[in-house]
Amino acid sequence: MVTTSAPSVRSRRAAGVRTTRRSGRGVYWAYLVPGALLFLAVIVVPFFMNLYLSFTKWPGLGTPRWIGIDNYTRLLADETFWLSFRNSISMIVAMVVVPTLLGMLLAAVLFDYLGKRFNGNVASALRATYYLPQILPVAVAGILWGWILNPQTGALNVFLRQIGLDSLALNWLGDTTTAMPTVMLVMIWVQVGYPVVIFMAALQRVDPELYEAAELDGAGWFARFKAITLPQIKPETFVVTLTCTIAALKVFGPIYVLTKGGPENTTNVPSYFSYQNFFPKSQVGYGAAIATVLTIIVVVVSIVFIRAQSASERKEGI
Repeated sequence: MVTTSAPSVRSRRAAGVRTTRRSGRGVYWAYLVPGALLFLAVIVVPFFMNLYLSFTKWPGLGTPRWIGIDNYTRLLADETFWLSFRNSISMIVAMVVVPTLLGMLLAAVLFDYLGKRFNGNVASALRATYYLPQILPVAVAGILWGWILNPQTGALNVFLRQIGLDSLALNWLGDTTTAMPTVMLVMIWVQVGYPVVIFMAALQRVDPELYEAAELDGAGWFARFKAITLPQIKPETFVVTLTCTIAALKVFGPIYVLTKGGPENTTNVPSYFSYQNFFPKSQVGYGAAIATVLTIIVVVVSIVFIRAQSASERKEGI
């Protein structure tokens, strides 16, 4: 009769557990392969192709001709290039600063006031209404606003003329003084629903007892909002600010549909300026250089935001 000692049984079991863990890790890696291949095909390969083209002169046909850093040297002296990045600051105001602050306020009102004093469905319906522009196709939203802002037959100017304010019936998208402010207002309308949804979700995880304790201590709504709400939703604030900043830097669709960068490049932005050189002007190498600079700026901004969030979390001991 053969007997097996307890230590040998335990060692075989431990070996089996280790084998299972190793095989499990192998299975997990297999699930990452499709995403990694897609990332490689959609992000990595096009980026390096674009980087290569940025050092060439190529009209889109034939063989690209290597010219070194000439495209980047040309960028430094291109006034339209610098103007497009100055216009990006306006886009950041319209798509990051105003929507984040307004979205935070609207979310607090919907959650803290309407949600408690009325049926919760009212707040949900308003939240969906604010978010509707986010799910509309860019082309549809652009055409809609083009109809509204048409200088002759647009709903806005027709209304202004009917109430006797003919002097205010302007060429909103065709005048250099009104084009950018008008585009900014449209982008605020498009963007504000995203922060509202994110911040309302964030407010749901805040402990209600904190508000109750502050209210018992006599703190008003603004004091509670400043002392409790803002610190509690700081992670979501970083997320909203980062994603909206990236969207503002690479905004393309609304500019293409509404103004095509005009008039006189007053609404031109880097992504659309790059497109202009890629296709209408057939200066692929120069367009690739613009796109490369924009990509680098987006990456740097993302790293700065992520580091700032990590530093803030370490400071608060999260």
